[in-house]
Amino acid sequence: MISFNDIKPEQQNTAIALGFFDGVHRGHRNVLEPVAAQRDEGLTPVCLTFSRSPREVLSGIPVPLLMTRGDKDRALEEIGIDHVYYSDFRHLMNMSAEHFVKYVLCEMLRAKKLYCGFNYRFGKDGRGDAQLLKELCAQLDIELSVAPPTMLDGELVSSTAIRNYIFAGEIVRANRMLRSEFGFCAPVEHGRRLGRELGTPTLNQKMLSSLVTPRFGVYISRVTLESGETFCGVTNIGIKPTVGSDAPLWETWMPEYTGGEIYGELADIRLLEFIRPEKKFDSIKELKEEIFSNGSYAAERFGELSKNKPAFPY
Repeated sequence: MISFNDIKPEQQNTAIALGFFDGVHRGHRNVLEPVAAQRDEGLTPVCLTFSRSPREVLSGIPVPLLMTRGDKDRALEEIGIDHVYYSDFRHLMNMSAEHFVKYVLCEMLRAKKLYCGFNYRFGKDGRGDAQLLKELCAQLDIELSVAPPTMLDGELVSSTAIRNYIFAGEIVRANRMLRSEFGFCAPVEHGRRLGRELGTPTLNQKMLSSLVTPRFGVYISRVTLESGETFCGVTNIGIKPTVGSDAPLWETWMPEYTGGEIYGELADIRLLEFIRPEKKFDSIKELKEEIFSNGSYAAERFGELSKNKPAFPY
């Protein structure tokens, strides 16, 4: 897969998925997977998305994301997208709906088939909707497919709903909607080494400000090291109220890990289940006992949680 930071002319006819696709969740996949299938029809599968959330650009208020761009790229590649265009929304927001379809989609990207969600908007002031897109496509002999709402257990799957579940610590529900596991990959940093003194050495990672902040507390996690090895993890997210922290951290203990220090190496942490909220303990001894108790529980649950591993882990 090739990604571009701006729109460039395509050399062959294409099928295009339209949308921001934050999280590449179940609903997004109902738009993206049919696009990937068009390779068998001789069309290049393309995703036209944005480098920043349109809502953030329009409001000036940061919108926390569900995944990093690296994870988004990997998800799109797994699905079968060949070209991804990360357009700057500011360059398109004042373009008329008609010009966007005729010039960008038809002439530059050579669209023969378009795919979008039921709530897709485009063009200046968001005037364009699925109905207008259908009318414009008919004039240009472009086939349009509009994906209906995706429901899970009677609830609409959306990036907003998933973001709210993560913020509330309901990570199992969030992951089911995502059809992947929320988390990120980042270097392991030096900490205060308190975990080592307690017999629970941890991987310390800075919280990514671009991502939605999960509820502070302790989670069962899946840890994948740079070596490719995977371990059960116990991840504390927050400010460690018993011993204190300068800033919120992701701090992960791997009960079954017996290797050496991995400072500076990458570790991929994916949250699987919420265990408990952060708590200030009366003593270090009490804290240590709770950590080991959490570790035992995580080890028991990890196998069961891994049975439901998403189809597209990354």
